[in-house]
Amino acid sequence: MDLVQERPDYEYVLRGADGRSALVNDRRLGASFIVSPTRLVEEWAAAPVAGLAPEQLEPLLALDPEVIILGTGDAQAFPPPRTLAACLARGVGLEAMTNAAAARTFNVLASEGRRVVAGFILSGG
Repeated sequence: MDLVQERPDYEYVLRGADGRSALVNDRRLGASFIVSPTRLVEEWAAAPVAGLAPEQLEPLLALDPEVIILGTGDAQAFPPPRTLAACLARGVGLEAMTNAAAARTFNVLASEGRRVVAGFILSGG
């Protein structure tokens, strides 16, 4: 039996994430960041999720997503209602989940060719 490593047809793959770091492709990140299938924005100035302002989502929205996956650390948390409303007003869904779940969800949606952007809030940044 031949084993073949499958390579995705998008540039950035999340290999794992927790509340302190994430592995994007072969690079370990320790500060909050944004990723789409074709872009990586390091050192995203994100507040803790409970205080995440709508303006802090602008770098994610600028990438023209249909859905934003928000990785909230080791525990699931939700941004303030006004932040959720800012996304909905633009026709963009926002799903908040743990970083580990967000990494898995991002990879699935990216592999389906969806316009997904993920923001990961890490305790180091």
